[in-house]
Amino acid sequence: MSWLNRGRARITAMLERRDTPDNLWTKCKNCGTMLYSRDFAANLYVCTACNHHERVGAAIRFALTFDDGVFERITVAASTADDPLKFRDQKRYPERLKAARAATQEGDALALATGRVGGVKAVVGVQDFAFMGGSMGIGVGDAFVAGAKAALAGKMPFVMFTAAGGARMQEGILSLMQMPRATVAISMLREAKLPYVVVLTDPTTGGVTASYAMLGDVQIAEPGALIGFAGARVIESTIREKLPEGFQRAEYLLAHGMLDMVVPRAELAAVLGRTLGMLMKQPVAA
Repeated sequence: MSWLNRGRARITAMLERRDTPDNLWTKCKNCGTMLYSRDFAANLYVCTACNHHERVGAAIRFALTFDDGVFERITVAASTADDPLKFRDQKRYPERLKAARAATQEGDALALATGRVGGVKAVVGVQDFAFMGGSMGIGVGDAFVAGAKAALAGKMPFVMFTAAGGARMQEGILSLMQMPRATVAISMLREAKLPYVVVLTDPTTGGVTASYAMLGDVQIAEPGALIGFAGARVIESTIREKLPEGFQRAEYLLAHGMLDMVVPRAELAAVLGRTLGMLMKQPVAA
């Protein structure tokens, strides 16, 4: 290549970098279609080509769920020990926590807020898979209990959006102890006759599925969400059989009685509002 062509290539690359924002296009993780980012956001982060529901964080989920996007965050006290077991693999656990907090701007994998959903005052919890795979540790357990207590104090329903790879391995047995903690908190809601509604999003697996994700009074899921305990390959190797098509997806679970409904993201806020209104015996907002 001559010096003239090399110079032209460098100038072209500089202009392209300057004129084209890095986030102008988004590639669908399911079908690979290139989507204009502004249109993708306007479609609530759902692929227009294959209807894949992309994972979203707490801030977006709260804005989509609460009436007019108005809500108030519930602060959860910081855990007394970020690294109770002094765990280290390729990195120290506190380093992983610091990176996750910087990337998501959240204190842990579960965030809480309160506001109105379809006119009904409610507490909403959102697990963010971007925070260490939405893994359940002491911080998540603390947040779940805090959400249940806020619902009890305000006589409000508790709506939980789940997204997790399971328990947080860096906290060992302490992470597994959050399963009975959450179960007891749900029992307290039941005793107070307050609804606990679960929305399972992609993916919801492991100890989260084995505890609070499957204990809702009403079980809802987004289309295509992966929901299960163990991975499909682990199950296949254990039972030595080929699993059915779509196994562990929301639609399969709905067909086999594990869910009450599968609701597209665009309709989810309205469905939640109607459901909470009926459960709380309040007028349903138009």
